[in-house]
Amino acid sequence: MSVVDEQPAGVRAATDPPARAGLVLGVACLCQLMVVLDISVVNVALPRIGADLGFAPGSLSWVVNAYTLVFGGLLLLGGRIADLVGHRRTLVVALAAFGLASVLGGLATTPGELIAARGGQGLAAAVLAPVTLTVILVTFPEGPARRRAIAVWSMVAAAGSAFGVLLSGVLTEYLDWRWVLFVNVPIVAAALPLALAGVRDLRRPSAGRLDVVGAVLATASMTLLVLATVYAGEHGWSGTTTLVGLIGSVVTAAGFAYWELRVASQPLVRFGIFRVRTVWVADLIVVFIGAATLGGFYFASLFLQEVLHYSPVKAGAAFLPFCFGIVVGSFTSAKLAARFGNRVLLSVGSLLGAAGMLGFSLLDTGSTFWSFLVPSLVASVGIGACMVANTAMGTSGVAPQEAGLVSGLLNTSRQVGASVALAVLTTVAVSTIHHDSSLKALSRGYSHAFAVAGSFVLVAALVAVLFVPGRPKAVAAD
Repeated sequence: MSVVDEQPAGVRAATDPPARAGLVLGVACLCQLMVVLDISVVNVALPRIGADLGFAPGSLSWVVNAYTLVFGGLLLLGGRIADLVGHRRTLVVALAAFGLASVLGGLATTPGELIAARGGQGLAAAVLAPVTLTVILVTFPEGPARRRAIAVWSMVAAAGSAFGVLLSGVLTEYLDWRWVLFVNVPIVAAALPLALAGVRDLRRPSAGRLDVVGAVLATASMTLLVLATVYAGEHGWSGTTTLVGLIGSVVTAAGFAYWELRVASQPLVRFGIFRVRTVWVADLIVVFIGAATLGGFYFASLFLQEVLHYSPVKAGAAFLPFCFGIVVGSFTSAKLAARFGNRVLLSVGSLLGAAGMLGFSLLDTGSTFWSFLVPSLVASVGIGACMVANTAMGTSGVAPQEAGLVSGLLNTSRQVGASVALAVLTTVAVSTIHHDSSLKALSRGYSHAFAVAGSFVLVAALVAVLFVPGRPKAVAAD
């Protein structure tokens, strides 16, 4: 059986992008920017949020966790909903819901109101994240056009987190913390008319119904996993809540696999999709790259503010070179992949990303901005190239009716890797620091966290070398 025969059957995207392709890409990028911004944009504002709304000690982290918990738990379901309901309708409703939740969060007067609004944002984001990639896959034909579109989308996804730190500092320092939520309103206002004008369902939504039992089991497993790792990052891995959450996640995941394989007539996840090697390899690689990226942003922000005593705005500005490197890596990846193949690009890009993260681990209390700049550029160029090549590889040869599934799997893998890694890296840093709050202890703890983040990207490089398909050999003409 040929490789083509192993791929899911179905009608592929048109051979040429439609005239509205530019609008579709613009909508997808605006939505993805908003989703990734809201993962990081509240971080710098947390102290003022806590003081203004009267958060109890230890509860402020739920301003972040409420978003990531719902987002990570519902990603897989969000991707499937788009396939069943229709991409245009799903995108418009999710956009409106995100804007409404953002307004309610900005107007919150109690901790409970803000946490509920953040959960609402996470729910809308769990639908937006996979559907933005899905509309790209069904709009742009496989080949150079799709690679260029994915390059732009991936650049926005990767650079948005870094830009979120800068934006959070500026809004908090010069306006008010509420603007880290209100800032989504103009983005939604710009994206909604573009979505209505540009996004079309190029095929009818999939016939069938949502696998409710599978959706409940998958959501429960993901939510328990994220909840357990969030708790572990704050209280350690041996706590009862952490262990119960991890065990519950494993049990519900096993139940989900059994239901999908043995019982469900219309499964949420067609496990046969993993017979396509590029799908499972791309999912595995993005787990480790996503882990290192989010962990790197988090600890770099802490290092700049707590060790080097940067202001929020200055710390955010220090991430601009990282954004520049992401742009360079993203836009050069398509040509490099065409010339050298995905295996070479992913391997070399991962090694660059790992070198940059390990370079961060060399920072100390005497470091300067220039010491921070070099590893930022090295890591960002490598990671930017990897994200584009990996996304293009993982979505190649996928039928339109399964585009939402593959998008959901990629986004779920990235979020799982990021959530678990952040807990692991926090544990590493805290175990190094112990009760010593001196600058040297903080610097040493963050250094160890960066070293572990670098090891994650090295694992991604190893996976690329071992499992990414090589370039097919040219067949001589008869």
